[in-house]
Amino acid sequence: MEALLLALAGLAFLDSLNVLNVGVVSAVVYASRLDRRSPVRGGLSFIGGLFAVTTTFGVCTVLGLGVLTEWADFKVTPALRFWGQLVLGVVLMCLAYFPLTAQTSAPGWALAAMRQRPWLLGVLGAAVGMGQAPTSIPYITGLAMLAAVHPRPPLWPLLIYAYWTLALSPSMLILFLATRKTTRAVRIQRGIVRGLTRYGPISVRILFLVFGVGLVADALLFRSVLW
Repeated sequence: MEALLLALAGLAFLDSLNVLNVGVVSAVVYASRLDRRSPVRGGLSFIGGLFAVTTTFGVCTVLGLGVLTEWADFKVTPALRFWGQLVLGVVLMCLAYFPLTAQTSAPGWALAAMRQRPWLLGVLGAAVGMGQAPTSIPYITGLAMLAAVHPRPPLWPLLIYAYWTLALSPSMLILFLATRKTTRAVRIQRGIVRGLTRYGPISVRILFLVFGVGLVADALLFRSVLW
C-alpha cells in the first residue's frame, strides 16, 4: 500500500507541472486585477470544473476496469504484470524524447466570460478536464495501478481526490497568493508561473525518462518471469 501511495504521489507531481492549468488561473488573476475584481470566484470555478471532471473520469475508469476484469475472468499474472511494466517503461522513455509545448494563455472567450459571468469558467475547467483526463499518461498509469490492486482499499476514491488535490496545488497556490496584496506574494506568484513555464516541460521529460528506465530495469531483473 505504501508503494502505491508513493507512486500516485509521484504521478500527481508530474500532473502538477501542467502549465495550461497554471496559465488559465494566472490569466484569470490578471483579468481580475484589470477590472478590480476578486479572482476567487472565477479561479475556483475553473479549478472546481477541472477537479470534478477528472475525478469523475478516474472513479468511472477504475470501476469500469473492475467490472470488465470480473466479467472476462481476467487475472493479472506475474508475467503479464512485468510485460505491462516493460511496455510502459518503453513508452515513457519514448515520450521523453518528444518536445512538450508550454501553453500558458487562456482562450479569449474565457477572459470575456470571467468579466461577465465568472461561473462560466467552470465550463472551461470541465472542457480542459475532458481533454486532460484521458490523455494524461501519469493519470492513466495511476488509474491502472489502482485498478490492479486486489482487494482495493475501502476508501479508494479518496486516493483519486487526493491525487488531483495535489496535481492542482500550484493553481490553488497562485489563486491564494492573488488574494494577498503584498509585494512578496506577487513576486512568489510570478516566480511560480515563470518557473513552471520555463522548467515544467523539460522536467516532465526528464522524469518520464527516469521513471521509464526504472520500470524497464525492474522488469528486466525478473526476466525469467517474462519468458
